[in-house]
Amino acid sequence: MSGVSSGTATLRAVHTIRASWWSGDVAILVYLATATLIVHVLTGGQYGFHRDELATLEDARHLAWGYVAYPPVTPFFGRLSLVLFGTSLAGFRFFAAVAEALAVVLTGLMARELGGTRRAQLVAATAAIPFCLVGGALMQYVSFDYLGWVLTAYFTLRLLKSDDPRWWVAIGSSIGFGMLSKYSMPFLVAGLFVGVLAADVRRHLKSKWLWYGVALSLLIFLPNLIWQAQHNFISIDFLQQIHARDVRQGRADGFLPGQLKLTLLAAPLWIAGLYFYLFSPQGKRYRTLAWLYLVPLLIFLVAKGRDYYLAAAYPMLYASGSVLLERQLQSLRPPWAAILRGLMWTALVVDIAIMAALTLPLAPVNSAWFNIANEVNSDFREEIGWPELVATAAHIRDSLPAEDRAHLGILATNYGEAGAVNLYGPQYGLPRAISGVNSFWEKGYGDPPPEVVIVLGMSRESVQKKFAACQLSAQSWNRFRVQNEETLQHPDIFVCRGLLQSWPEFWKNFRHFG
Repeated sequence: MSGVSSGTATLRAVHTIRASWWSGDVAILVYLATATLIVHVLTGGQYGFHRDELATLEDARHLAWGYVAYPPVTPFFGRLSLVLFGTSLAGFRFFAAVAEALAVVLTGLMARELGGTRRAQLVAATAAIPFCLVGGALMQYVSFDYLGWVLTAYFTLRLLKSDDPRWWVAIGSSIGFGMLSKYSMPFLVAGLFVGVLAADVRRHLKSKWLWYGVALSLLIFLPNLIWQAQHNFISIDFLQQIHARDVRQGRADGFLPGQLKLTLLAAPLWIAGLYFYLFSPQGKRYRTLAWLYLVPLLIFLVAKGRDYYLAAAYPMLYASGSVLLERQLQSLRPPWAAILRGLMWTALVVDIAIMAALTLPLAPVNSAWFNIANEVNSDFREEIGWPELVATAAHIRDSLPAEDRAHLGILATNYGEAGAVNLYGPQYGLPRAISGVNSFWEKGYGDPPPEVVIVLGMSRESVQKKFAACQLSAQSWNRFRVQNEETLQHPDIFVCRGLLQSWPEFWKNFRHFG
């Protein structure tokens, strides 16, 4: 009987543990993050593929260890999406939403590691939701880069709290993942290096585990590094030209005010978090994390980076800010504590509502809501009109003589056009697009090269310099009459004959970045 009693007690204990986990702090964070994932899945199928997603989708069909515009992680998850969900729009965006949901959980866990109560953990995680909605709305490298930064901050916090040098291995793995996601990870590594030197944790420089972590990060990054070497480090040229364009067009203006736009009404929370790391006695142990924010901030400010480049540095500040503010609220008299908590939660909910309204494809196209969101968020307009563009190209093809159709090519100027032709073109029997932009250039112009080309996205002046004869055949349009890059900046679609150079000479000079 004693054995039966013992077994029953064990089963009860297991049941209690399971029940407590499902209602525990970590479970609550998982539920919150899952809610963001569900929202993304339910809304992600609206409008259409963004022009950036069309490029990623095309690269996902041709897996490699590197691409001109980004490292391989994003196309890899794009390929996984294609395998699991086909060309479903919501399915293609699924793993970006998962990455952002994981970052929400990690934000709450950082608050937990700092000694925060469940309430503080929820505040931190909720503060991270607005950017989660932004970052998970499209399949983009920003989503995975964001996760890499947050993972690195979380593992660094665990290192500082435990003083266990084996956490350097985890830090190295997250840095390696980040380097395979976007080439902004070195800026965070610079902050980590300064933080180790400046925050009185220099003893870690003598730890073998730190160097194991360095070696692991380099090993993870090595395949992409080899790819870059094989391609003459083409991504450096790409990044230099894109950055020069951004500065020239003013896209990097207002970096500091942009930080307040990123964080909205949660700004007091991250400011409190930075104070916690820099000045509070409880935060002294974690001071390295302050440098993970300050050094990238300074670098992006001086180098004229875009404001959202620093977005991934805020979760670790939300975590510490929530812990500090919760402790302060606990010292207040109940009425005041309740009032301030109510104001804080109201601010966080308002932030979520604003970001959802402006970044999720919720509004009917051309409604008043859509028009306001479209003015603020230019991504929406670039998700509209791609099927119509390809259908127009197919109509032009069908109007040509049979001999022209037999030797036809479609020359696309930008990656949105090229990706759209390759996605929607097969249903019309169109040839694959040829383009000189980014990684499309490496695919060449075909063998034999086309004799007649439908030219998308090029001005009349430009086509006249390249071809002996061109005829304006149509203009870009969309059924919603939404004005976007295609309809405003380069709407003309030409049929051209007689390339003035040989195709090899033309192709050598046709490479460009976008």
